[in-house]
Amino acid sequence: MNTQKKVAFYTLGCKLNFSETSTIARSFEKENFTRIDFDQKADIYVINTCSVTENADKRFKTIVKNALKKNEDAFLIAVGCYAQLKPEALADVNGVDLVLGASEKFNVTSYINDLSKNDIGEVHSCDINDVNIYNSSFSYGDRTRAFLKIQDGCDYKCTYCTIPLARGISRSDTLSNVLKNAAEIASKNIKEIVLTGVNIGDYGKGENGDKKHEHTFLELIQNLDTVKGIHRIRISSIEPNLLTNDAITFVANSNSFVPHLHIPLQSGSDKLLGLMKRRYRRKTYTNRVLAIKEKMPNACIGVDVIVGFPGETDELFLETYNYLNELDVSYLHVFTYSERPNTEAIAMGGVVPINVRKKRSKMLRGLSVKKRRSFYETQIGNQLTVLFEQENKNGFIHGFTENYVKVKTEWKEELVNTLQKVKLTTIDKDGDVLVEFV
Repeated sequence: MNTQKKVAFYTLGCKLNFSETSTIARSFEKENFTRIDFDQKADIYVINTCSVTENADKRFKTIVKNALKKNEDAFLIAVGCYAQLKPEALADVNGVDLVLGASEKFNVTSYINDLSKNDIGEVHSCDINDVNIYNSSFSYGDRTRAFLKIQDGCDYKCTYCTIPLARGISRSDTLSNVLKNAAEIASKNIKEIVLTGVNIGDYGKGENGDKKHEHTFLELIQNLDTVKGIHRIRISSIEPNLLTNDAITFVANSNSFVPHLHIPLQSGSDKLLGLMKRRYRRKTYTNRVLAIKEKMPNACIGVDVIVGFPGETDELFLETYNYLNELDVSYLHVFTYSERPNTEAIAMGGVVPINVRKKRSKMLRGLSVKKRRSFYETQIGNQLTVLFEQENKNGFIHGFTENYVKVKTEWKEELVNTLQKVKLTTIDKDGDVLVEFV
Protein backbone atom coordinates (compact mmCIF):
# COMPACT_ATOMS: atom_id res chain seq x y z
CA MET A 1 0.00 0.00 0.00
CA ASN A 2 1.19 3.55 -0.81
CA THR A 3 3.10 4.81 2.21
CA GLN A 4 2.04 8.40 1.44
CA LYS A 5 -1.69 7.81 1.96
CA LYS A 6 -3.41 10.38 4.15
CA VAL A 7 -5.87 9.62 6.94
CA ALA A 8 -8.14 11.96 8.93
CA PHE A 9 -10.22 11.38 12.05
CA TYR A 10 -13.45 12.78 13.48
CA THR A 11 -14.62 12.00 17.01
CA LEU A 12 -18.19 12.23 18.26
CA GLY A 13 -19.03 11.96 21.95
CA CYS A 14 -17.00 11.63 25.09
CA LYS A 15 -13.42 11.90 26.34
CA LEU A 16 -13.19 8.10 26.19
CA ASN A 17 -13.83 8.25 22.44
CA PHE A 18 -11.09 10.89 22.08
CA SER A 19 -8.59 8.65 23.86
CA GLU A 20 -9.47 5.74 21.59
CA THR A 21 -9.37 7.82 18.40
CA SER A 22 -5.85 8.95 19.30
CA THR A 23 -4.76 5.34 19.86
CA ILE A 24 -6.32 4.22 16.56
CA ALA A 25 -4.59 7.13 14.80
CA ARG A 26 -1.21 5.99 16.12
CA SER A 27 -1.85 2.53 14.66
CA PHE A 28 -2.19 4.18 11.22
CA GLU A 29 0.99 6.18 11.73
CA LYS A 30 2.84 2.93 12.50
CA GLU A 31 1.71 1.71 9.06
CA ASN A 32 3.22 4.86 7.48
CA PHE A 33 -0.03 6.73 6.90
CA THR A 34 0.15 10.51 7.27
CA ARG A 35 -2.39 11.96 9.68
CA ILE A 36 -4.06 15.22 8.60
CA ASP A 37 -6.96 17.36 9.80
CA PHE A 38 -10.49 16.22 8.96
CA ASP A 39 -11.22 19.36 6.93
CA GLN A 40 -8.43 18.46 4.49
CA LYS A 41 -8.49 16.10 1.53
CA ALA A 42 -7.68 12.59 2.80
CA ASP A 43 -7.57 9.12 1.30
CA ILE A 44 -9.23 7.63 4.40
CA TYR A 45 -11.67 9.23 6.84
CA VAL A 46 -12.30 7.47 10.15
CA ILE A 47 -15.37 8.56 12.13
CA ASN A 48 -15.58 7.47 15.76
CA THR A 49 -19.29 7.42 16.53
CA CYS A 50 -21.41 7.98 19.62
CA SER A 51 -24.92 6.85 20.41
CA VAL A 52 -25.75 8.54 23.71
CA THR A 53 -28.35 10.74 22.04
CA GLU A 54 -30.37 10.70 18.84
CA ASN A 55 -28.57 13.85 17.72
CA ALA A 56 -25.21 12.05 17.62
CA ASP A 57 -26.74 9.49 15.22
CA LYS A 58 -27.95 12.23 12.88
CA ARG A 59 -24.64 14.08 12.94
CA PHE A 60 -22.89 11.02 11.52
CA LYS A 61 -24.57 11.40 8.11
CA THR A 62 -23.62 15.07 7.97
CA ILE A 63 -19.99 14.27 8.76
CA VAL A 64 -19.93 11.60 6.02
CA LYS A 65 -21.27 14.11 3.48
CA ASN A 66 -18.66 16.67 4.50
CA ALA A 67 -15.87 14.12 4.06
CA LEU A 68 -17.09 13.15 0.59
CA LYS A 69 -17.15 16.82 -0.44
CA LYS A 70 -13.41 16.91 0.29
CA ASN A 71 -12.77 13.70 -1.64
CA GLU A 72 -15.59 11.74 -3.27
CA ASP A 73 -13.27 8.76 -3.73
CA ALA A 74 -12.17 8.65 -0.08
CA PHE A 75 -12.47 5.39 1.86
CA LEU A 76 -14.83 5.97 4.81
CA ILE A 77 -14.64 3.92 8.01
CA ALA A 78 -17.11 4.04 10.92
CA VAL A 79 -16.11 2.81 14.37
CA GLY A 80 -17.36 3.36 17.93
CA CYS A 81 -20.56 2.90 19.90
CA TYR A 82 -23.08 3.49 17.11
CA ALA A 83 -21.04 1.23 14.83
CA GLN A 84 -21.45 -1.56 17.40
CA LEU A 85 -25.15 -0.92 18.03
CA LYS A 86 -26.33 -0.33 14.46
CA PRO A 87 -23.61 -1.56 12.08
CA GLU A 88 -25.98 -2.29 9.17
CA ALA A 89 -27.59 1.16 9.44
CA LEU A 90 -24.16 2.80 9.15
CA ALA A 91 -23.11 0.48 6.34
CA ASP A 92 -26.18 1.62 4.39
CA VAL A 93 -25.19 5.29 4.59
CA ASN A 94 -24.05 6.44 1.15
CA GLY A 95 -20.26 6.55 0.98
CA VAL A 96 -19.47 4.38 4.01
CA ASP A 97 -17.11 1.54 3.08
CA LEU A 98 -16.23 -0.20 6.35
CA VAL A 99 -17.94 -0.51 9.74
CA LEU A 100 -16.04 -1.96 12.71
CA GLY A 101 -17.47 -2.97 16.09
CA ALA A 102 -16.25 -2.63 19.68
CA SER A 103 -13.30 -5.03 19.46
CA GLU A 104 -12.49 -4.76 15.77
CA LYS A 105 -11.88 -0.98 15.77
CA PHE A 106 -8.49 -1.39 17.46
CA ASN A 107 -7.27 -3.50 14.51
CA VAL A 108 -8.62 -1.21 11.83
CA THR A 109 -5.52 -1.25 9.62
CA SER A 110 -5.73 -5.02 9.26
CA TYR A 111 -9.18 -4.68 7.66
CA ILE A 112 -7.92 -2.42 4.87
CA ASN A 113 -6.81 -4.52 1.89
CA ASP A 114 -7.19 -1.76 -0.66
CA LEU A 115 -8.96 1.59 -0.73
CA SER A 116 -11.48 0.84 -3.46
CA LYS A 117 -14.94 2.18 -2.72
CA ASN A 118 -17.54 -0.46 -1.80
CA ASP A 119 -21.09 -0.45 -3.18
CA ILE A 120 -22.31 -1.52 0.26
CA GLY A 121 -20.39 -0.96 3.46
CA GLU A 122 -18.52 -4.01 4.78
CA VAL A 123 -19.33 -4.88 8.42
CA HIS A 124 -17.09 -6.59 10.99
CA SER A 125 -18.78 -6.65 14.39
CA CYS A 126 -18.95 -9.39 16.99
CA ASP A 127 -21.73 -9.94 19.55
CA ILE A 128 -21.27 -7.50 22.42
CA ASN A 129 -21.57 -10.41 24.88
CA ASP A 130 -18.33 -11.75 23.43
CA VAL A 131 -16.47 -8.48 24.04
CA ASN A 132 -14.33 -9.06 27.14
CA ILE A 133 -10.86 -7.99 26.03
CA TYR A 134 -9.51 -4.71 27.36
CA ASN A 135 -7.85 -2.40 24.86
CA SER A 136 -5.58 0.21 26.38
CA SER A 137 -5.88 3.79 25.07
CA PHE A 138 -4.62 7.28 25.71
CA SER A 139 -4.39 10.51 23.77
CA TYR A 140 -1.62 13.01 23.33
CA GLY A 141 -0.69 15.57 20.72
CA ASP A 142 -4.32 16.50 19.99
CA ARG A 143 -4.69 19.08 22.74
CA THR A 144 -2.99 20.47 25.84
CA ARG A 145 -4.24 17.72 28.16
CA ALA A 146 -4.20 13.95 27.65
CA PHE A 147 -7.11 11.57 28.12
CA LEU A 148 -6.04 8.33 29.80
CA LYS A 149 -8.46 5.42 29.56
CA ILE A 150 -8.43 3.25 32.68
CA GLN A 151 -11.67 1.26 32.35
CA ASP A 152 -14.25 0.25 29.74
CA GLY A 153 -17.79 -1.17 29.69
CA CYS A 154 -20.44 -1.12 32.40
CA ASP A 155 -22.35 -3.69 34.45
CA TYR A 156 -25.06 -1.21 35.47
CA LYS A 157 -28.51 -1.52 33.92
CA CYS A 158 -29.72 2.10 33.81
CA THR A 159 -32.99 1.99 31.91
CA TYR A 160 -32.17 4.82 29.47
CA CYS A 161 -28.64 3.80 28.54
CA THR A 162 -27.25 1.90 25.54
CA ILE A 163 -23.59 2.04 26.58
CA PRO A 164 -23.47 -1.51 28.05
CA LEU A 165 -24.91 -2.72 24.71
CA ALA A 166 -22.23 -0.79 22.83
CA ARG A 167 -19.20 -1.44 25.06
CA GLY A 168 -19.89 -4.66 26.96
CA ILE A 169 -19.08 -5.66 30.52
CA SER A 170 -17.04 -3.63 33.00
CA ARG A 171 -13.32 -4.33 32.64
CA SER A 172 -10.17 -2.47 33.58
CA ASP A 173 -6.63 -1.85 32.44
CA THR A 174 -3.96 -3.39 34.67
CA LEU A 175 -2.56 -1.06 37.29
CA SER A 176 0.96 -1.51 35.90
CA ASN A 177 -0.18 -0.59 32.40
CA VAL A 178 -2.05 2.52 33.58
CA LEU A 179 1.10 3.68 35.36
CA LYS A 180 3.25 2.92 32.30
CA ASN A 181 0.90 4.92 30.05
CA ALA A 182 0.81 7.81 32.54
CA ALA A 183 4.62 7.89 32.56
CA GLU A 184 4.71 7.90 28.76
CA ILE A 185 2.25 10.82 28.67
CA ALA A 186 4.38 12.70 31.21
CA SER A 187 7.45 12.18 29.00
CA LYS A 188 5.66 14.09 26.18
CA ASN A 189 5.67 17.34 28.20
CA ILE A 190 1.92 17.10 28.79
CA LYS A 191 0.98 18.86 31.98
CA GLU A 192 -2.47 17.39 32.65
CA ILE A 193 -4.05 13.95 32.47
CA VAL A 194 -7.81 13.37 32.51
CA LEU A 195 -8.82 9.89 33.68
CA THR A 196 -11.58 8.46 31.53
CA GLY A 197 -13.69 5.34 31.07
CA VAL A 198 -17.35 4.33 31.11
CA ASN A 199 -17.63 3.73 34.86
CA ILE A 200 -14.23 4.62 36.30
CA GLY A 201 -15.28 4.21 39.93
CA ASP A 202 -15.62 0.50 39.13
CA TYR A 203 -11.90 0.38 38.32
CA GLY A 204 -10.24 -2.94 39.16
CA LYS A 205 -13.03 -5.20 37.96
CA GLY A 206 -11.84 -7.47 35.17
CA GLU A 207 -8.31 -6.15 35.50
CA ASN A 208 -6.82 -9.54 34.74
CA GLY A 209 -9.70 -11.04 32.82
CA ASP A 210 -11.80 -12.21 35.77
CA LYS A 211 -14.88 -10.52 37.21
CA LYS A 212 -13.54 -9.72 40.66
CA HIS A 213 -11.80 -6.49 41.62
CA GLU A 214 -8.02 -6.75 41.55
CA HIS A 215 -7.56 -3.17 42.79
CA THR A 216 -9.86 -0.35 43.87
CA PHE A 217 -10.23 3.13 42.39
CA LEU A 218 -8.61 4.50 45.55
CA GLU A 219 -5.55 2.29 45.04
CA LEU A 220 -5.35 3.46 41.43
CA ILE A 221 -5.30 7.17 42.27
CA GLN A 222 -2.86 6.61 45.14
CA ASN A 223 -0.44 4.98 42.70
CA LEU A 224 -0.97 7.56 39.96
CA ASP A 225 -0.12 10.31 42.43
CA THR A 226 3.44 8.94 42.61
CA VAL A 227 4.15 9.08 38.85
CA LYS A 228 6.91 11.62 38.21
CA GLY A 229 6.36 14.43 35.73
CA ILE A 230 2.60 14.72 36.02
CA HIS A 231 1.52 18.14 37.22
CA ARG A 232 -2.23 17.62 37.24
CA ILE A 233 -4.64 14.70 37.18
CA ARG A 234 -8.36 15.32 36.69
CA ILE A 235 -11.13 12.80 37.37
CA SER A 236 -13.56 13.11 34.45
CA SER A 237 -16.77 11.54 35.79
CA ILE A 238 -17.49 9.18 38.66
CA GLU A 239 -20.71 7.67 39.98
CA PRO A 240 -21.76 9.08 43.40
CA ASN A 241 -22.19 5.61 44.90
CA LEU A 242 -18.60 4.73 43.92
CA LEU A 243 -16.97 7.97 45.06
CA THR A 244 -15.88 7.11 48.60
CA ASN A 245 -15.05 9.52 51.39
CA ASP A 246 -11.54 8.02 51.43
CA ALA A 247 -11.11 8.92 47.76
CA ILE A 248 -12.38 12.47 48.39
CA THR A 249 -9.95 12.87 51.31
CA PHE A 250 -7.07 11.56 49.20
CA VAL A 251 -7.79 13.94 46.30
CA ALA A 252 -7.96 16.84 48.76
CA ASN A 253 -4.44 16.09 50.03
CA SER A 254 -2.76 14.67 46.93
CA ASN A 255 0.22 15.97 44.98
CA SER A 256 -1.38 16.09 41.56
CA PHE A 257 -5.14 15.49 41.71
CA VAL A 258 -7.09 18.71 41.23
CA PRO A 259 -10.20 19.92 43.12
CA HIS A 260 -12.61 19.26 40.27
CA LEU A 261 -15.08 16.36 40.20
CA HIS A 262 -17.84 15.59 37.74
CA ILE A 263 -20.58 13.49 39.35
CA PRO A 264 -23.64 12.26 37.40
CA LEU A 265 -26.96 12.94 39.15
CA GLN A 266 -29.47 12.46 36.30
CA SER A 267 -32.47 13.39 38.46
CA GLY A 268 -33.15 15.13 41.75
CA SER A 269 -36.25 12.98 42.25
CA ASP A 270 -35.89 9.70 44.14
CA LYS A 271 -38.89 8.36 42.25
CA LEU A 272 -37.24 8.97 38.89
CA LEU A 273 -33.89 7.67 40.12
CA GLY A 274 -35.72 4.43 40.93
CA LEU A 275 -37.28 4.27 37.45
CA MET A 276 -33.86 4.91 35.95
CA LYS A 277 -32.38 2.08 38.08
CA ARG A 278 -29.66 4.37 39.40
CA ARG A 279 -27.73 2.87 42.33
CA TYR A 280 -28.15 5.75 44.78
CA ARG A 281 -30.73 8.25 45.95
CA ARG A 282 -30.64 11.98 46.49
CA LYS A 283 -29.37 11.74 50.07
CA THR A 284 -26.20 9.95 48.91
CA TYR A 285 -25.59 12.63 46.29
CA THR A 286 -26.06 15.43 48.80
CA ASN A 287 -23.63 13.76 51.20
CA ARG A 288 -20.97 13.49 48.46
CA VAL A 289 -21.25 17.20 47.64
CA LEU A 290 -21.04 18.14 51.31
CA ALA A 291 -18.00 15.90 51.83
CA ILE A 292 -16.20 17.43 48.82
CA LYS A 293 -16.92 21.00 49.92
CA GLU A 294 -15.83 20.24 53.49
CA LYS A 295 -12.45 18.93 52.33
CA MET A 296 -12.07 21.24 49.30
CA PRO A 297 -14.07 24.47 49.74
CA ASN A 298 -12.96 25.81 46.34
CA ALA A 299 -13.72 22.58 44.48
CA CYS A 300 -15.60 22.73 41.19
CA ILE A 301 -18.41 20.15 40.99
CA GLY A 302 -20.04 19.34 37.65
CA VAL A 303 -23.36 17.52 37.35
CA ASP A 304 -24.98 15.41 34.60
CA VAL A 305 -28.77 15.67 34.55
CA ILE A 306 -31.42 14.22 32.22
CA VAL A 307 -34.68 16.05 31.51
CA GLY A 308 -37.84 14.57 30.06
CA PHE A 309 -37.41 11.00 31.29
CA PRO A 310 -40.69 9.03 31.11
CA GLY A 311 -42.83 9.81 34.15
CA GLU A 312 -41.19 13.20 34.78
CA THR A 313 -44.20 15.34 35.69
CA ASP A 314 -43.98 19.10 36.16
CA GLU A 315 -43.76 18.50 39.90
CA LEU A 316 -40.89 16.00 39.59
CA PHE A 317 -39.00 18.28 37.23
CA LEU A 318 -39.33 21.16 39.68
CA GLU A 319 -38.07 18.82 42.39
CA THR A 320 -34.87 18.40 40.33
CA TYR A 321 -34.65 22.11 39.49
CA ASN A 322 -35.08 23.27 43.09
CA TYR A 323 -32.68 20.64 44.40
CA LEU A 324 -29.94 21.73 41.99
CA ASN A 325 -30.67 25.40 42.60
CA GLU A 326 -29.96 24.95 46.31
CA LEU A 327 -27.04 22.51 45.94
CA ASP A 328 -23.48 23.86 46.06
CA VAL A 329 -22.46 22.71 42.56
CA SER A 330 -20.71 24.67 39.83
CA TYR A 331 -22.22 23.75 36.45
CA LEU A 332 -24.59 21.30 34.76
CA HIS A 333 -24.34 19.09 31.69
CA VAL A 334 -27.97 18.85 30.59
CA PHE A 335 -29.14 15.95 28.43
CA THR A 336 -32.60 15.93 26.85
CA TYR A 337 -33.95 12.39 27.11
CA SER A 338 -34.24 10.63 23.77
CA GLU A 339 -35.70 7.18 23.22
CA ARG A 340 -33.03 4.60 22.53
CA PRO A 341 -33.81 1.16 21.04
CA ASN A 342 -33.42 -1.91 23.28
CA THR A 343 -33.65 0.04 26.55
CA GLU A 344 -36.26 -0.47 29.26
CA ALA A 345 -37.24 3.19 29.27
CA ILE A 346 -38.52 3.11 25.70
CA ALA A 347 -41.48 0.98 26.83
CA MET A 348 -42.34 3.10 29.87
CA GLY A 349 -45.49 5.17 30.18
CA GLY A 350 -45.69 8.84 31.01
CA VAL A 351 -43.90 9.98 27.85
CA VAL A 352 -42.96 13.65 28.07
CA PRO A 353 -43.78 15.67 24.91
CA ILE A 354 -40.73 16.86 22.95
CA ASN A 355 -41.62 20.55 23.36
CA VAL A 356 -41.83 20.09 27.14
CA ARG A 357 -38.44 18.33 27.18
CA LYS A 358 -36.91 21.24 25.27
CA LYS A 359 -38.45 23.81 27.64
CA ARG A 360 -37.12 21.98 30.70
CA SER A 361 -33.71 21.60 29.11
CA LYS A 362 -33.59 25.34 28.45
CA MET A 363 -34.49 26.05 32.08
CA LEU A 364 -31.70 23.86 33.42
CA ARG A 365 -29.17 25.27 30.96
CA GLY A 366 -30.10 28.71 32.22
CA LEU A 367 -29.59 27.48 35.77
CA SER A 368 -26.17 26.14 34.76
CA VAL A 369 -25.11 29.59 33.49
CA LYS A 370 -26.17 31.07 36.85
CA LYS A 371 -24.34 28.35 38.79
CA ARG A 372 -21.11 28.76 36.84
CA ARG A 373 -21.21 32.55 37.22
CA SER A 374 -21.87 32.22 40.94
CA PHE A 375 -18.95 29.79 41.32
CA TYR A 376 -16.63 32.06 39.35
CA GLU A 377 -17.58 35.01 41.56
CA THR A 378 -16.45 33.06 44.65
CA GLN A 379 -13.03 32.66 43.02
CA ILE A 380 -12.36 36.33 42.23
CA GLY A 381 -9.30 37.50 44.18
CA ASN A 382 -7.91 33.98 44.56
CA GLN A 383 -4.42 33.09 43.38
CA LEU A 384 -4.56 29.93 41.28
CA THR A 385 -2.57 28.09 38.61
CA VAL A 386 -3.69 28.14 34.98
CA LEU A 387 -2.77 25.68 32.25
CA PHE A 388 -2.96 27.68 29.03
CA GLU A 389 -4.27 26.11 25.83
CA GLN A 390 -2.85 26.33 22.31
CA GLU A 391 -5.51 28.23 20.36
CA ASN A 392 -5.47 31.95 19.54
CA LYS A 393 -9.09 33.08 19.77
CA ASN A 394 -9.50 36.65 18.55
CA GLY A 395 -6.24 37.73 20.14
CA PHE A 396 -6.80 35.91 23.44
CA ILE A 397 -5.42 32.74 24.97
CA HIS A 398 -7.63 30.69 27.26
CA GLY A 399 -6.85 28.24 30.01
CA PHE A 400 -8.29 26.50 33.04
CA THR A 401 -7.37 26.74 36.69
CA GLU A 402 -6.95 23.61 38.75
CA ASN A 403 -10.58 24.01 39.89
CA TYR A 404 -11.81 24.47 36.31
CA VAL A 405 -12.35 28.21 36.11
CA LYS A 406 -11.99 29.29 32.48
CA VAL A 407 -9.71 32.31 32.20
CA LYS A 408 -8.32 34.39 29.37
CA THR A 409 -5.60 36.93 28.74
CA GLU A 410 -3.93 38.54 25.75
CA TRP A 411 -2.43 36.02 23.32
CA LYS A 412 1.24 35.23 23.85
CA GLU A 413 2.61 32.14 22.14
CA GLU A 414 5.08 31.50 24.94
CA LEU A 415 2.16 30.84 27.31
CA VAL A 416 0.94 27.79 25.34
CA ASN A 417 1.05 24.58 27.43
CA THR A 418 2.54 26.37 30.44
CA LEU A 419 1.36 26.52 34.03
CA GLN A 420 1.16 30.07 35.31
CA LYS A 421 0.38 31.52 38.73
CA VAL A 422 -2.36 34.13 38.36
CA LYS A 423 -4.76 36.23 40.39
CA LEU A 424 -8.38 36.13 39.22
CA THR A 425 -9.64 39.70 38.81
CA THR A 426 -12.95 40.16 36.96
CA ILE A 427 -15.52 38.29 34.87
CA ASP A 428 -15.92 39.62 31.34
CA LYS A 429 -19.02 39.82 29.13
CA ASP A 430 -18.30 36.34 27.70
CA GLY A 431 -18.32 34.82 31.18
CA ASP A 432 -14.55 34.20 31.18
CA VAL A 433 -12.34 35.37 34.01
CA LEU A 434 -9.59 37.92 33.44
CA VAL A 435 -6.34 37.50 35.33
CA GLU A 436 -3.17 39.21 36.50
CA PHE A 437 0.08 37.28 36.51
CA VAL A 438 1.59 36.80 39.97
